[in-house]
Amino acid sequence: MPATPTHAFETLQFDVRGTAAWLVLDRPQAMNSVSPRMLEELDAALDIVARDAALRSVVLTGRGRAFCAGADLLSVRGLGEAAARDFADAAHALLQRIEAFPLPVIAAVNGLALAGGLELVLACDLVVAAREARFGDAHAKLGLLPGWGATARLPRRIGVARAKQMMFTAQQLPADTLAGWGLVHEVVPADALEAAVVAWCAQLADKSPLGLRRMKQLLGDSLEQPLPVALRAERAMLEAHAHANDRREGLEAFAQKRTPRFTGT
Repeated sequence: MPATPTHAFETLQFDVRGTAAWLVLDRPQAMNSVSPRMLEELDAALDIVARDAALRSVVLTGRGRAFCAGADLLSVRGLGEAAARDFADAAHALLQRIEAFPLPVIAAVNGLALAGGLELVLACDLVVAAREARFGDAHAKLGLLPGWGATARLPRRIGVARAKQMMFTAQQLPADTLAGWGLVHEVVPADALEAAVVAWCAQLADKSPLGLRRMKQLLGDSLEQPLPVALRAERAMLEAHAHANDRREGLEAFAQKRTPRFTGT
């Protein structure tokens, strides 16, 4: 689907396509590795998305043969200790922001997703991948440690045993394998990736933004809580949601046999 860039950045393309914001990592010559500048621009792009009430989802993808090959090690290697720590802190904060972002975030994995690129995928809600895409945690090959959340998020998504396999061996695994392990939601031919993601965005576009936001919050929080606590949180959110305009509109639309017109309130 053609789109016109709506904001100018150096390291990414920002397009609005219907009700979806597409953030395209745009450092193909560096396999879309994450530089300090890219972190700043991704954060700024999310600020723009957060201010646009018409948007219903965010797509994160890459240009070229890689989704993201992780941190830009050449630029990070040249940073002093304090600057390197600031870079790691900024990356950690950005991924937490993506994970908690009020809109659903879709990773459209067009190619290699390695190390920090895998960690970026793990922060997203839904993952659609080209069949040619490869996923891996490459830190062990260089004597490095994951620092953007993989040791916490990966076992929660695919289980501890499989997380150990990926981290200890640094294997690059195909998208079909990760689909079988529960990380990837859909695998499609490379030339069908964009259309598949557009279809996912369309499924999200007609849902209640408030309902999706509250579901996402409950699901995320439930992983850190004992079952009785999570059930009480769900009950409390249900009571708060009883006064929502979207709830009222959904019920009225059902009774009138029409499509709901949600406002996100």
